[in-house]
Amino acid sequence: MTDADLAAPARVGVLGGGRMGAGIAHAFLLAGSHVTIVERDDDAAAGARERVSRSIDQSVSRGTIAAAEPAQGRLEVTAEIDAFADRALVVEAVPEDLELKAAALARVERQIAGDAVIASNTSSIPLDRLADALERPERLIGLHFFNPVPASSLVEIVVGARTSAELPASAHRWVEALGKTPITVSDSPGFASSRLGVAIALEAIRMVEEGVASAADIDLAMELGYRHPSGPLRTSDIVGLDVRLGIAEQLERDLGERFSPPQLLRDMVEDGRLGRKSGRGFYDWTTSA
Repeated sequence: MTDADLAAPARVGVLGGGRMGAGIAHAFLLAGSHVTIVERDDDAAAGARERVSRSIDQSVSRGTIAAAEPAQGRLEVTAEIDAFADRALVVEAVPEDLELKAAALARVERQIAGDAVIASNTSSIPLDRLADALERPERLIGLHFFNPVPASSLVEIVVGARTSAELPASAHRWVEALGKTPITVSDSPGFASSRLGVAIALEAIRMVEEGVASAADIDLAMELGYRHPSGPLRTSDIVGLDVRLGIAEQLERDLGERFSPPQLLRDMVEDGRLGRKSGRGFYDWTTSA
């Protein structure tokens, strides 16, 4: 199969096989792409393979695909970054840290072909700062997926000042090939989704901190009053309170004190109450599926 046979690239790389990276790999596998995940070591690679396999099995259970084997057969997981040499697109999905992401993107660029595209899954770091790490910044674009990737219908395409003029249209086709809806935004701290989502979440946390209402009632206000499918505090638990904190700190640096994280959020992260992934956040997830 060649790239011409697919709206999505036939050969895709994903750097980082955590929850987000595994979800991104899952999306491209279901679209027919051959996907290579590169992790930091063999143990992490084994964990990434297990996450993707479990996600594909869930797609079979939901009836999204008929069988797991075809998608599983298109997956490679390795600790060797030179496996990206033949990839048409590599998506970076490492933690939300400027220095870490910049170094990761530079490593990817040294391995890929001259016509390959690099995408960052950053949710808040300005793309132009990441582009400074590359020799050819015109091949970098933002593809901001949402957690959990298999269930989310949105991908935010972020266009930097040096992004090639042709690249956003290609990214739009790739996102549609994944069965998701693209929106296109110019490079800006937090883009559209994180900037708005974090602003609402921080205010909801301040309301809990001030005793305005319970977390459940604040969420219900947004779910029933504004038709949000999930309230800001439950959503924060799902995203991860440590992730929310990291994005808020980045936005505070770039956009000012209105994004200053509430002390309650800092305290919860310090105490290990990170939301669903730790079992406790604004809600008790220990008995949740």
